[in-house]
Amino acid sequence: MRTATQIIASAIVIAVAGGGWLAWNSLTPAKSTSPAGGPQTAQTRPPGAPGAAGRGPRSVEVIVAEAKVDTIIDIVEAVGNARANEAVQITAKQTGIVSRVLFEEGQRVKEGAALIEFEAREKKADLETAKAQYDEVKSTLDRAKALKASGNVTQARLDELEAQSRAALARVQSAEARRTDLVVTAPFSGRVGMRQVSPGALVSPGAPITTLDDLSVIKVDFAVPQNVLGDLKPGLLVRATTTALKDRKFDGKIAVIDTRVDPVTRSVRVVANFDNKDDVLRPGLFLNIELEIGQRPDAVLIPEEAVVSLGTMQYVFKVVNGRAMRTEVSLGSRRPGMVEVTQGVKRGDSVVVRGLQKVRDGEPVRIQGATTNPPPVAEKPRTAS
Repeated sequence: MRTATQIIASAIVIAVAGGGWLAWNSLTPAKSTSPAGGPQTAQTRPPGAPGAAGRGPRSVEVIVAEAKVDTIIDIVEAVGNARANEAVQITAKQTGIVSRVLFEEGQRVKEGAALIEFEAREKKADLETAKAQYDEVKSTLDRAKALKASGNVTQARLDELEAQSRAALARVQSAEARRTDLVVTAPFSGRVGMRQVSPGALVSPGAPITTLDDLSVIKVDFAVPQNVLGDLKPGLLVRATTTALKDRKFDGKIAVIDTRVDPVTRSVRVVANFDNKDDVLRPGLFLNIELEIGQRPDAVLIPEEAVVSLGTMQYVFKVVNGRAMRTEVSLGSRRPGMVEVTQGVKRGDSVVVRGLQKVRDGEPVRIQGATTNPPPVAEKPRTAS
């Protein structure tokens, strides 16, 4: 029984092996005789020679773009906060009762304009009393000087009266100064903010009355990396945009560069001034900043879509002699749709921008839209008629 089973199994193995050999033999290309007399198969056929179906090496149709040279502007982006050219909180200098409010909220005022008046009854009485005391002492001093020539007044008495006169004059000047404080004025021209007092209110020294901002120029504070410190200088163009004013762009110039580098962020604080004649920019506004730090007229540019990223490496496929050659590149500044190549591509190079998914390094490609001259057609010999 065991011998019969082994015989059957052997027969099955032989049958399977024979069938596989027949299948392989049917798929093997027929041998042909080479010019040297030897057989030639698909494996021994030279590269580029026509195959069994008469086809050459596979090629991929692509669209290419030519690397161009253009001027590019180096731009540093940052975010900044707007503040007024001058800003102050108006406060009371003394205790008093508000008699009049002389401004409207949001009003533009000039330097020295009166904003608040306090009741002057007590201060006026103090000034009149001080003046009366001064007049009395001065009159006594004048009579003593007249009697000094006759010897009826001693020099000591005269000196005492002169001291009293000086003290009385100081009290007058002090009372006049306190009366001047009854009117609060604008220290500079600008726009007043919200009113925080009302007529009849009793205020004490330091109590807030309103705010005053000079909005003719807006200062914007922002920080840039320390590696551009050498390119910074007063007068450089700064462009600002904000989501609050979507359709507006504002041009300003660097006014101040900080003398120190932040040891934590390794950045430099910069202040730029923006003209604000229409008062559209407001203190506290958040702005996106673009700072132009230089121009290069010989930058090599290619379309962004030609760049392929692989990990930390960027490369492009250049078309050289009809083949796609993968080339590592170093990138620089960008502009909409274009990117600068600082290494790996030069002016006039053709780079693949369409068909990148099918391109392989070293494989032949066909440039879409490229024209080739057809081979010349041989003339048929003419026959004599």
